[in-house]
Amino acid sequence: MIRGSRNTTDSDVSGRSVFSLGCLSNAGSSTLRLLAIACLFLFFAAAPRYAAAADSLADTSATWPTWQQWKRVLSLQDYNTRVVLLGVSVLGAGAGLVGSFTLLRKRALMGDALSHASLPGIAMAFIIASALGRDGKSLGYLLTGATVSGLLGVAAILWIRNKTRLKEDAALGIVLSVFFGAGIALLGIVQQMQYSSAAGLESFIYGKTASMGSNDAKLIIVASAIAIVVCLGLFKELKILCFDEAFAGSRGFPIVWLDIVLMSMVVLITIVGLQAVGLILMIALMVIPAAAARFWTHELWRMSVYSVVIGTVGCVLGAVLSAVFPNLPSGAMIVLVCSFFFFLSMMFGTARGVVIRTYRRRRLNRRIARQHLLRAMYEHLEPNTIGAGVKSSRFESKAAVTVSELLPMRSWGWGRLLPTIRAAQEDELLRFTDDNVFFTRSGFVEAARLTRQHRLWEMYLIAYADVAPGLVDRGADDIEHVLGPEIVDQLEDLLEEQKMTVEIPESPHGIGVPESAGPQPGGSTS
Repeated sequence: MIRGSRNTTDSDVSGRSVFSLGCLSNAGSSTLRLLAIACLFLFFAAAPRYAAAADSLADTSATWPTWQQWKRVLSLQDYNTRVVLLGVSVLGAGAGLVGSFTLLRKRALMGDALSHASLPGIAMAFIIASALGRDGKSLGYLLTGATVSGLLGVAAILWIRNKTRLKEDAALGIVLSVFFGAGIALLGIVQQMQYSSAAGLESFIYGKTASMGSNDAKLIIVASAIAIVVCLGLFKELKILCFDEAFAGSRGFPIVWLDIVLMSMVVLITIVGLQAVGLILMIALMVIPAAAARFWTHELWRMSVYSVVIGTVGCVLGAVLSAVFPNLPSGAMIVLVCSFFFFLSMMFGTARGVVIRTYRRRRLNRRIARQHLLRAMYEHLEPNTIGAGVKSSRFESKAAVTVSELLPMRSWGWGRLLPTIRAAQEDELLRFTDDNVFFTRSGFVEAARLTRQHRLWEMYLIAYADVAPGLVDRGADDIEHVLGPEIVDQLEDLLEEQKMTVEIPESPHGIGVPESAGPQPGGSTS
């Protein structure tokens, strides 16, 4: 009885517990629903007031300018517009030229570290000048502080790289974050200063060309001109430094001093460009034009010219857009315009663009497939019709290979083999009739040449690279398409040394897939 009543009590307690939990769950769900409804009500009720407060703090609306505004800016009717465009155009030219060398020198992020390292110098210059009763927002004081802080940042990067085992990218990241954090902290102090207004300092963060005066433009022009003249005067030395530092040192060039000069030009361009582009986006002005120019040429002087043009046009168009849309920061607009040029260069650049590289790759693949087809036909006909080790002038116009015989030779498919045959037929290398493929005379000569180059390279691998005969086919198949005349002449000299007088040597591993090598998907059959 006691056990039964205990069980009954336990079951009752369990039932009541489940019921209580269910009630709590239902009550909790109801409470959450009520809280969610209350939050939504408060959000929609308070949204207009917060929106109005935000609009009162900063009007970020961007309306499309009228034709008169466009005409006024493009015709350079305002004196300030002429000053700004002249200053940013020379700045873009200097940044593009200096950026070309830093990109090739693999110091592209140095400008980013410098620009971020200049922020505490700007804030300290404002604090010190204001404490001394001077104008804290004077460009001279601010740029002096930015220069000193930037140089300290460079020294810190070099010290970390030389005194520790950290690499340069880690040193850049450490200095960038530490100096930028210190600058943000100092800006917080500046904003709390009672005896001086800090309004306008944000232009050094985001860039604002509208605040650029004639003296500011003159400073930018002079500094950029100095950087351009120095880079052009030391063009040969900087070129050697960027491409082969060891060779430059062996020729007696002062590598350390050249590196210091290049970094000094980076500091100069970075500091004077802070007001136009801002410290956050200044790195883009030094990297994007040079990177975009790299897609158009492989020569440094052409790359430098293209980089100067892209930097100049990007700065001018960005400043114009910032002038007609006053609420858009000039730095962001300049970077966006340069990024647009970078995208066009990346896609359509004549040297390294995506389109031209895709076209070249497809053309190379078609040429390789055609050469594989010609050599496969030659080696298929060689044992019975042509004869191994004979002159390539023995041409049999009636010797044919069927498509079904070609299909298994290189694991071809119909979708790849037939277009390759038709392409070779258009080049007058083959004749294709009734499922039979015939050589033309020019096609036979080309096939003999390809087979000869392939086997010459196989002989070289066997004789000098100590590769087993059953393993040389794949290596020769990869290299035969890029053998130049000089290499072929050297291989022919090798034949003469081994007293091989035949024009087409025999395959060192026999025709067909060597048994020791096993099947080679997509490989050669020789």
